[in-house]
Amino acid sequence: MAETERTVEDRLREEYFTLLPEIRRVAERLEAEIRYHILPISGRLHRHETLDVKCRIKSCESAVDKLRRRQQGSTFQRNRPELYSLSGLNDLAGVRVLAFPRGRLAEVDNLLREAFRTWTPDPVDVDGEIQALKYFGYCPKASDRVKGEYQVVSVLTGLFWEVEHAAIYKPDARLRGIADHRGMRERTTDVTRALRAFEDQFEALARQS
Repeated sequence: MAETERTVEDRLREEYFTLLPEIRRVAERLEAEIRYHILPISGRLHRHETLDVKCRIKSCESAVDKLRRRQQGSTFQRNRPELYSLSGLNDLAGVRVLAFPRGRLAEVDNLLREAFRTWTPDPVDVDGEIQALKYFGYCPKASDRVKGEYQVVSVLTGLFWEVEHAAIYKPDARLRGIADHRGMRERTTDVTRALRAFEDQFEALARQS
């Protein structure tokens, strides 16, 4: 294919695989550092408590699609490919810290904010309520081109998001758009509130006992 015939997506896919070794290094280093910094908490959990760390790297097509959705009209300017770079995404490499009960979230967040002081907060706000604490920045010893992201979220909410993401945000063609349906948004809100109520009730009873 001639150089002039390459699409914006072609260029971005090429960039992704150029960056991939650095994406992997950032993910691995970020996971290792987070596991180390939360040891003071994970080492003294009660039997009913959970603290888990999950690492992931964004796939090529997911990265390209996310960058596309950021553009006006969710389309690239075909005659301006130089405007676009995947290195502008904050979550090519990501770590999610899952805690139960919810009371542990603040402890984890305090430790990690101390360790990643220069990182930028970007909390996940759903209908005016913070669902997850999120930060992004660089891991200098891993890459100066690829940013990493970490989230601190409750186990129940995090697991629900995994199901929701697979079912709604990565559907086949006939299901695209379902996430924007008013009824679907309302049911999603119902679920997140119910999970929060479960955690609050559990913690209240645990403290009493």
